[in-house]
Amino acid sequence: MPNYKLILEYDGSRYRGWQRLPDGSATVQGRLEQVLSRLLDEPTEVSGSGRTDAGVHALGQVASFRTAREIPPQELLRDLRRYLPEDIGVHSVEIADPRFHARLSAVGKTYRYRVWNSDAPCVFDRRFVYVFPDPVDEAAMGRAARLLLGTHDFRGFSAARTNKSTVRTLTGLEIDRLGPELRFTLTGDGFLHRMVRILVGTLLEIGRGDRDASCIGEIFARGTRAEAGFTVPAKGLCLMEVQYR
Repeated sequence: MPNYKLILEYDGSRYRGWQRLPDGSATVQGRLEQVLSRLLDEPTEVSGSGRTDAGVHALGQVASFRTAREIPPQELLRDLRRYLPEDIGVHSVEIADPRFHARLSAVGKTYRYRVWNSDAPCVFDRRFVYVFPDPVDEAAMGRAARLLLGTHDFRGFSAARTNKSTVRTLTGLEIDRLGPELRFTLTGDGFLHRMVRILVGTLLEIGRGDRDASCIGEIFARGTRAEAGFTVPAKGLCLMEVQYR
C-alpha cells in the first residue's frame, strides 16, 4: 500500500484550522480528504504534521496518507491542483518510505509571525499581518528572545491545560525588520497550543515597555499563563517548514 507525502500551502483565513471537525465545518484537512477520496474512489484519511489553528496559514505544511491505489505522483499532483480550492495549493507529491508519518516523523518546525509595526495603511497584506503601530524597542525584544532559546518548560506560554510534558526546545528565534514590518521566525522541536502567538505577544509588550526582559525567567519559574503577555491574532502566523531526519 503506497505511502504518499504532500507538501502544501494554504491561506487559513476562511478555515477553522487544519483538523477535520465532526460538524463538517470548513477545515483544510477536511477539504483535502474530500478531494482525495473522490480522486482515489475510496475513503482517505490524511495525517498532517500539526494542527494549525483557525485563521493560521501555512507555506510548508506536510501531510501523508496511504491508499490501496498506486497513482503516479505527478498525476496526483496535477489532479489535486485542479480540484482543490484556490486557497489550498500543493507544492509536491511523492511516494515516501513506508514508515514515514507526517506528524510522528517530524523533528522540528519553523513558524513565522508577521507584525505591521506602523500606522501606515496595509490594505493588501491585511489578512496576513497583525497591525501593531506602537513604537518598540527592538534591542529589548532581542534580549528577551535570547532568554527564550534552549530547553525550558513553556507551560506559562501555552493556552492548553494538560498533564503532558510542556518542555520544549527552542533552537531559533529571530526578529527582523523589513521596513514597517517585523518578522518573528521561531524554530523548535515542537510548539504548544498558541505558544508562538503568546511568545510574540510577550515580546511585543517588552518592546513597548510594558514589561522588562527579565520577566521571561519569572514566567518559566511560575509556569502560569496569566504571567505571560497577550495572544496575538492568528492571521499573522504561518507554518513555514517542517523538519525531518
